[in-house]
Amino acid sequence: MTTGASARVAAPPRSAGRRTSRESRGRRGRGRRRDTAAAFLFLSPWLVGFCVFTAWPLLYSVVLSFTDYDVIQDPSFVGGANYAQLVADPKVLTSLGNTFVYTALMVPLHVLTALALALLLNRAGRSAGFFRTAFFLPKMTPPVAVGVLFLLLFNGQKGVINGVLSWFGIQGPAWTTDPAWVKPGLVLMSLWSVAASVVILLAALQAVPQEVLDAAAVDGAGFWRRTFGVVVPMISPALFFVIVVSTIAGLQTFDEAYAAFFGAGNTTYGNDAALFYVIYLFQQAFQFLDMGYASAMAWLLFLLIMAVTVVQVVLSRRLVHYEGRESW
Repeated sequence: MTTGASARVAAPPRSAGRRTSRESRGRRGRGRRRDTAAAFLFLSPWLVGFCVFTAWPLLYSVVLSFTDYDVIQDPSFVGGANYAQLVADPKVLTSLGNTFVYTALMVPLHVLTALALALLLNRAGRSAGFFRTAFFLPKMTPPVAVGVLFLLLFNGQKGVINGVLSWFGIQGPAWTTDPAWVKPGLVLMSLWSVAASVVILLAALQAVPQEVLDAAAVDGAGFWRRTFGVVVPMISPALFFVIVVSTIAGLQTFDEAYAAFFGAGNTTYGNDAALFYVIYLFQQAFQFLDMGYASAMAWLLFLLIMAVTVVQVVLSRRLVHYEGRESW
């Protein structure tokens, strides 16, 4: 009896155990808060830069789109006049048409070229590293230099492209002055920077299991059947990503076309055909100093890009196969 009583006296009260558990949770909570504070401290340079140089200008542009603002004088509220002007401005429709035609031509050619080069690199063996570097080097070229190079290569009279075509008895078009050929020429020139898409698709190709390809070969599938029946469906997420990114880039195209046709006072006949939407937006903002109208144009472009991207995402549900999920 004495021993049992001593044991009961020596046993710690339940409240002490609960207090110890609370203290342990409190220490873990303080540790998590310190880790979170440290994470935000390291992220603070980026967060400050994002808020000051991205988020605030983005939000302020919404306000400016409802004002008349020329940088010199204070903004004056004009309501929806800028958006009404978008509907009435014929150059908005012209620039949007040029932009959508260019994008519709550029994206399929860009994706097909990137896929073809990625398939070649995937079969290059030991020399793949050299060719990856060689294909990626043009991506490092400044866009302004690419625009000047466009004029040199596609000059209708002395250009290299028409010179090569003349070897085969083909009369080359006036790429830089004929409105019908300005956008196709720019599309061909855009292939200069296809390297990033090649790298993405090559990584996807190298992730395709070899045993799947071997099984298709045993079943009698040739190269083209294996490529379009096995490989393309398995890399469809990467293809979808490249298509979306290329579409957004096409709708925002600016550098090469501006350097070739609008920079340094160029007044070529092909200007109207090369007047893309972002170029017209740039002119309104920095040549005519109509910042309110330019802000409205920017938000219209944002809504158009968002709408096109949503359509692509909806269509991808039937065409894109993700690993571990049934095909839709």
